[in-house]
Amino acid sequence: MNETVTATDAVPAETSAAGEAAGARGPLPTAVIVNPVRVDDIPARRRAIESELAAAGWPAPLWLETTADEPGARQARDAVDAGAQVVFVCGGDGTVRSCIEGLAGTEVALAVLPAGTGNLLATNFGVPTDTAAAVRLATHGGRRRIDVGDAGGQGFAVMAGMGFDAALLDDASTKLKAVIGAPAYVLSAVKHLRDRRMHVQITLDDAAPLRRRARTVVIGNVGRLQGGVRLLADAEPDNGQLEVAILAPHTWHHWVTLLWGVLRRHRDVAHMEILRAARIIVTSDRDQPRQLDGDVIEPGRTLTLSVRPGALELCVPRPDGA
Repeated sequence: MNETVTATDAVPAETSAAGEAAGARGPLPTAVIVNPVRVDDIPARRRAIESELAAAGWPAPLWLETTADEPGARQARDAVDAGAQVVFVCGGDGTVRSCIEGLAGTEVALAVLPAGTGNLLATNFGVPTDTAAAVRLATHGGRRRIDVGDAGGQGFAVMAGMGFDAALLDDASTKLKAVIGAPAYVLSAVKHLRDRRMHVQITLDDAAPLRRRARTVVIGNVGRLQGGVRLLADAEPDNGQLEVAILAPHTWHHWVTLLWGVLRRHRDVAHMEILRAARIIVTSDRDQPRQLDGDVIEPGRTLTLSVRPGALELCVPRPDGA
């Protein structure tokens, strides 16, 4: 019996040498970290995971559950200490982000089993939402080393933000998301379209600070938002830098123009400025809501970010023909 411990154009999947070596090594020890609050029908998912691993000739996994006090990082470190070489994470974006903190800087691969509303990391890399298919991706797919953003010791792999984006995430009803999914974010966004703009100072690497008036500042390691909307067309998860989007619409017309430009994938979008750096400091004139990978953190006046290049190995689809 297994131990239970309580504790599209997606980004191209460049199969790494590590991924090829993983296939050559054969079956690998694994662990599954699951959020029992966010994941429905855990017994059925468990059967699907164990069945796919057995079919691939891999051993049964170690099972660990997150708690309110331990949302994933400690469980990920426990899995590493137990000898797991692939860690499956089944939960929402917050669970995935916390597990990234525990796995960053190790040689252990993260395999996402999407179970939340946003599923931001999975969406950006083309990870299937079906549990069995996502497990097969880990046993037969590729690997890609990606950068991890650092925000004062808290990690993220998709996007961080201050202002409007964090406010809409904070207000999106968990119950409503469970019923209607991504449209819950749209309803929340409408409530905040007329929020006051913030005066921000943005420092990029060693350059002189920039001063802007903005609704939100979004810093991305990859480009896709909820609903598959691609905000940052040039974001690359392994170039050692983050894309910085400064959104500064003032009127309803500005919002419509900005949204149209993003949806149409225009190279230059009105009321949005794109910059790039490895170290970013965003300072507002007043406390602002803040988020990391869709996980709302404490409000604050400053968001300080840096990059840990190639810190995480991720299970991804192999390119066609690989």
